[in-house]
Amino acid sequence: MADPSSYRPKPGQIPDSPGVYKFRDEHRRVIYVGKAKNLRQRVANYFQDLAGLHPRTRTMVTTAASVEWTVVSTEVEALQLEYSWIKEFDPRFNVKYRDDKSYPYLAVTLNEEFPRVQVMRGAKKKGVRYFGPYGHAWAIRETVDLMLRVFPVRTCSAGVFKNAARTGRPCLLGYIGKCSAPCVGRVTPEEHRELADDFCDFMAGRTGTYIRRLEKDMMQAAEEMEYERAARLRDDAEALKRAMEKSAVVLADATDADLIAVAEDELEAALQIFHVRGGRVRGQRGWVTDKVEAVDTSGLVEHALQQLYGEERGDAVPKEVLVPALPEDAEAVSQWLAERRGSQVSLRIPQRGDKKDLMVTVQRNAQQALGLHKTKRASDLTTRSRALEEIAEALGLDTAPLRIECYDISHLQGDDVVASMVVFEDGLARKSEYRRFQIKGFEGQDDVRSMHEVIGRRFKRYLQDKERTGEWEETPEAAPGAGGPAPGTPGPAPVPAATGPVPAPALTAASPDDEPESPEDDGRPKRFAYPPQLVVVDGGQPQVAAAKRALDELGIDDIAVCGLAKRLEEVWLPDDDDPVVLPRSSEGLYLLQRVRDEAHRFAITYQRAKRAKRIRSSPLDDVAGLGETRKQALIKHFGSVKKLRQATIDEICEVPGIGRRTAESVAAALASTAPAVPAVNTATGEIIEEDDGGSS
Repeated sequence: MADPSSYRPKPGQIPDSPGVYKFRDEHRRVIYVGKAKNLRQRVANYFQDLAGLHPRTRTMVTTAASVEWTVVSTEVEALQLEYSWIKEFDPRFNVKYRDDKSYPYLAVTLNEEFPRVQVMRGAKKKGVRYFGPYGHAWAIRETVDLMLRVFPVRTCSAGVFKNAARTGRPCLLGYIGKCSAPCVGRVTPEEHRELADDFCDFMAGRTGTYIRRLEKDMMQAAEEMEYERAARLRDDAEALKRAMEKSAVVLADATDADLIAVAEDELEAALQIFHVRGGRVRGQRGWVTDKVEAVDTSGLVEHALQQLYGEERGDAVPKEVLVPALPEDAEAVSQWLAERRGSQVSLRIPQRGDKKDLMVTVQRNAQQALGLHKTKRASDLTTRSRALEEIAEALGLDTAPLRIECYDISHLQGDDVVASMVVFEDGLARKSEYRRFQIKGFEGQDDVRSMHEVIGRRFKRYLQDKERTGEWEETPEAAPGAGGPAPGTPGPAPVPAATGPVPAPALTAASPDDEPESPEDDGRPKRFAYPPQLVVVDGGQPQVAAAKRALDELGIDDIAVCGLAKRLEEVWLPDDDDPVVLPRSSEGLYLLQRVRDEAHRFAITYQRAKRAKRIRSSPLDDVAGLGETRKQALIKHFGSVKKLRQATIDEICEVPGIGRRTAESVAAALASTAPAVPAVNTATGEIIEEDDGGSS
């Protein structure tokens, strides 16, 4: 525990300007980021008598070993820089909201020639229009199914679309009138895009125009005695009305607002957001956070606004944001929101009327979410604690293994041999710390030798980095022959650009005796900061012996090793001839099974991805200087690698961006490779042709 007086800045050293400050621990990791209108006053508050500090603040300042700051011009710039640093450094003492699930959105891919309507989760993509979030994916599909009668937009995948275009036959939706079938040319790209734009306008809340137009056309068709057409228009209008009924009117028509409510206690806080567009609730989501810093309701609201709108632009930021308490710098936050939207944003507390009534409903949802979370967490904590205690007792460990790493080997008949490493901390998966490896020390199938190599590589690097810095450095296994980070997990994080105009710091300073930052010591969170207390391998006695031998060769004797064999789910320990058999009802056995199964899933996913990439490789991959854009241009021009192989050099030169030298290289590469044996989809028996040029 550090004494804050040991790194307290000298009097008068801190400027009295707006800015952002960072606290670092003894390993130079950033543990807290904050902003202030007056840096001198704010930072000085952390160095008062420890007895007068909030318990969480006291823990933070005694964990820290230095403080530094950056001066900016305005409070808005301070807000932007604080958000960027929190995202970059992930400080352990800052409030960070976390979703309890991945919310699905209704997405329209306007960045494609023929836009597609589909369910999407995860990070938002450029050129895609999003609506939601929704509580369940089936709610999106029900809404889309009703609306396809009026807006028959494409919903099929790229593979189905290409197959229909090749055969000249649309899919079932095209036959029943729920798709305009652009794949077979029933509508032009312009007409299909107009349908997609109308679909987006309706989902955005401009509903009255379309219903009135349908009803007018219906009356006109009836007057002209086109009764079948009138009936069809009547059914279309009813379908749109049913789609609208799924989101009830809660505010005056054309109201666009987000309502945010917070429920909190001393330790945790739950946040609920209702997204109202066109007067209707179009989406709802909830977050939960641990109150790891001394923060009141206004501070929780400010952190929520940063996380909610930090990556948004334009209409994704509504005209009105209703909150239970205004942030401390409400004017600066409002200006920041206005910059992100591109127009004025009203940030206020609802005082009366429908908006206040709806806020009561949102607040009630937040209270229920907090109660449910605390109930689940209490149960989970009890179960996880019992599981870890049972593992420690069964394996003869001194303490419960709070960090467990599990390794598995995967291959297909000796090809594409890979390994996985998954991490569980306090009984919970830490997917951001998963790793995958390629076996590069030998060729062929040998699970025992592969396990020895992987364990040796992982802990050899740990010792090297510990010797250099005292902690594990982030070293991605994407080096040749070492795999990369898990799909969907972050690699070495690039420095994100500050939102809005990037502030030009007028002054950057640090507390006395601080060493300058180095590229290896930049304060970002390290993926492998600590070694595990327990290494679990998927396998029996041979795999356990190989893992133990690798650790012994490195001189590591303070990490326990065990193996979980699939046959009888027995636990093997090094140098023991008989396994440890845990009761089938044991929570400890259940946790080990979860860890093992997760390692197996992660390994086989990587192995299949490598195999698929190898199968679908193309001769064009070996042409020097031929990038993905020009490769796709060649395939699009000729239709397939087979037809490209038959083309002359002059014909290849006709492709935009392809010069004669490149054309000669392409022709030589294709001539030197025999046509690949067609790949076969083993599930369907379908032959996978070269239509896509072998892109992976």
